[in-house]
Formats: sequence, structure tokens, C-alpha cells
Amino acid sequence: MDRAAAVARVEDIVETVESETMPVPVREVWVYGDVALGLDPVERLDVYVTKDILFKDAPERSDEFKRSHGVDGVGKTVRAEWADEHPDYLRANANGHAAPEKCLAAHLLPDSDEPIHLEVCNASFDDNVTQRLKGAMASEDYEQILDPRGACLWVEGQRSEEAFGKLRDGDFVLPTLSGALEMLGMDAGEADEAADAVRAYRNRQEGATVRGDVV
Repeated sequence: MDRAAAVARVEDIVETVESETMPVPVREVWVYGDVALGLDPVERLDVYVTKDILFKDAPERSDEFKRSHGVDGVGKTVRAEWADEHPDYLRANANGHAAPEKCLAAHLLPDSDEPIHLEVCNASFDDNVTQRLKGAMASEDYEQILDPRGACLWVEGQRSEEAFGKLRDGDFVLPTLSGALEMLGMDAGEADEAADAVRAYRNRQEGATVRGDVV
């Protein structure tokens, strides 16, 4: 998508989080990668959402939704109120349990053909970047690295107009991916290899995609 459309799409996502009931509480919305770098066009729009784990909602309604929709855990892992309002967005994992990241993706990315990737985690962007990098370096599975070049646009109900302004104007000053990984502790050769792996993995993705993490 062209840059203006990508930024407008991010604004739509933030406005949806601000104004509508979400399946789980959302704390932060970030963008990272191409759109944060100011590229035009944006090959894929990468969005990061920090969510809270739902501990108490309406667990007494879980059996009701399991009978009506065949999905377990509504009222426990996703809000029952949200499922009442948006039953078409209710999604489950392979075990039939309500999957918060898939529910968020269904709500925020209803068009499955959009070149958008949604990362969902209970940890903040910076913390997850660090955890994913440690895991990737230990296993040498570099495809799982989270591109650290990100910008926080919305946190705890507050939109950063300054960050949105920089995003629209392409004013964020960010290093190359390998340079960013070196700054986080990789040596130069490993950082180059890892950056190539991240780009190759990303280039294989099509349409709207989602990944959920718990840190």
C-alpha cells in the first residue's frame, strides 16, 4: 500500500481500539518496520499491540458460548461483552479455546487480503524485542526476531499526536535492521545473517497475518 494509505490504516486501528470494546484490554499500539522507516510504498504494514491478560470477566458464561459457538473460554480469556457484540469475530486455537490474538486480528483486520501483520503480546514492544532476540540468538532461529525499529503511537488511552506527525512525515531516524540488531548486542556478521533471515521470512508472508506471544 502507498504510505498515506498505510498511515491512514494505522489511524483506523487506533481509533477502533479507542472507541470500541476489544476482546481483551489493550495497553499500547506500535508500528515498526517499513512504515516507521518512512518507506513509500509500504510492502507490509507491521503493527504491534500490547494486551493485558484477562484474569476475571464473566467465567460463568463460558459454557453458554461453548454450546452456542463451539468456542471454549469466552468470559475467561476474551470478554463475554465483546463476544456478544462481535460474534462473527470470535476465533479459537487448535484446541477450541478462544484465542485473544486471533480475535483481535479478526476485529482490527477484517480484510484478510490487506498486507498487514499484527503482533500481539502481553509485554511491551521493547521487552518483547529483547526476549525474542535472546531466544533467536540461543536457537539461531533468526526468523523469529522482532524488528526493533518501532514507534509507539498510543498508550493507556492516550494518542501521541507527535508520533503520528513524525509517522506521516517520515521523520523517524532509524538505523538499518542489521545496525539495530548490532546495537542490541549481536556481532556484525550475525546481525547481517539475522537481518537477511527476517527479510526473507517477511517476504514470504501474504495478506493479513497475526502472531501471538506471551512473555
